[in-house]
Amino acid sequence: MALARPRLRREPELRFFKLCGSGTGEGFTPRPNWQVWAILAVWPSESAARRAIAESPVWQGWGARAAEAFTLYLDPTTARGSWSGVNPFLPDGTPARHGPGEPVVALTRATLRPRHLGGFWRRVPGISHAIGDNADVAFKIGIGEVPFLHQVTFSVWPDAGTLSAFAHADGPHARAVRAVRAEGWFAEELYARFRLLGTQGSWEGGNPLSALIADTERTAA
Repeated sequence: MALARPRLRREPELRFFKLCGSGTGEGFTPRPNWQVWAILAVWPSESAARRAIAESPVWQGWGARAAEAFTLYLDPTTARGSWSGVNPFLPDGTPARHGPGEPVVALTRATLRPRHLGGFWRRVPGISHAIGDNADVAFKIGIGEVPFLHQVTFSVWPDAGTLSAFAHADGPHARAVRAVRAEGWFAEELYARFRLLGTQGSWEGGNPLSALIADTERTAA
């Protein structure tokens, strides 16, 4: 991963990228999972992204070393905040349109202030269990650029209503959000939602979003 950074900077159409590790279990833990890595990349179009995944020497090199790879193609509908000082998903402020009943992909990213590390990680197990027990979540993982300090949560939901119900229901997640606001836990934060354009490859031997994609296609028809 570290050696790929100079090569990624030379990718002509790549606008933004981050290389991340993941946590064990549901991914929302401080214990690293040395087998699962995440690559977030921003391209000017879906076609450019698919072309890079298929042809770029960087992605080809990763693929040759991986037992399995799963790619999600996304289109941002909302994004507020910053990541490394910029908003990588909506730099020109032009969002995609999200249709009613479409799956929603949610990404949250934060840089934690060191003095609040204890408070944040004490709340993580409760949030992790709440997400893991929620039958509406089609896919979820916790990833990060720097262990303990730079954290990203990534989840896929059937629609905006189920995501909103989880986010605002009283419970570990809502209480953590209130603490973040009241105590200023984050030095930098970004919240983004996306349309799910498609997937490629497999995750644990299958496609965890196949039923969701099929439902969306039937609704569109």
